[in-house]
Amino acid sequence: MSLTFPAREEIARLSARMLLEIKAVDFNAEAPFTYASGLKGPTYVDCRRIISFPRVRQTLMDFMAATVMRDAGFEVFDNVAGGETAGIPFGAMVAERLGLPMTYVRKKPKGYGRNARIEGVMTEGQRVLLVEDLTTDGGSKLSFVDAIRETGASCAHTAVIFYYGIFPETTQRLADHGVTLHHLCTWWDVLAEARAQEAFDEHTLTEVETFLTNPREWQAANS
Repeated sequence: MSLTFPAREEIARLSARMLLEIKAVDFNAEAPFTYASGLKGPTYVDCRRIISFPRVRQTLMDFMAATVMRDAGFEVFDNVAGGETAGIPFGAMVAERLGLPMTYVRKKPKGYGRNARIEGVMTEGQRVLLVEDLTTDGGSKLSFVDAIRETGASCAHTAVIFYYGIFPETTQRLADHGVTLHHLCTWWDVLAEARAQEAFDEHTLTEVETFLTNPREWQAANS
């Protein structure tokens, strides 16, 4: 393991740049994207694309391992768990960098055999880092954290590549559950880098900024 510890601002800028380069993020003000909630927005992110770009995935996983060690500690985890499904490859890569066992957490029991939600070996008393691709409002993380804690292990930290950063209740929601969020970049970082690169026209960038400033109001006006 050979990691460097760039400044958080540099990690955020470079992470945003990489996501733009591989088209994992996109802006479209004229034909907004429809989210899983049914609501619309001019921003889109798909972190699953990262696994197909070796240089990008290696750098981002180095950034994640460095971020977790700098912010949480160097000897504070015994196990790394990826969340089904997008978090599984990233959990494996972070576990490799930290020199730790890897497990993964199912969204729900598989319905046969041991009916397990945890795959791999997770034991009572282990301190587990939950790794996912992204978080919006933190909701899905709570179910994964509860499944980990049901084994007798503890989970006080989750790490993601991308955090929306536009719903102020997210970090408090996780904190109320005893979980600290670590992330590499947000929509604000992507917007800043997109502006620096002139990756989109000014009308689109202005509309995206309006959405990021007040997403609920924007969605109500464009539903």
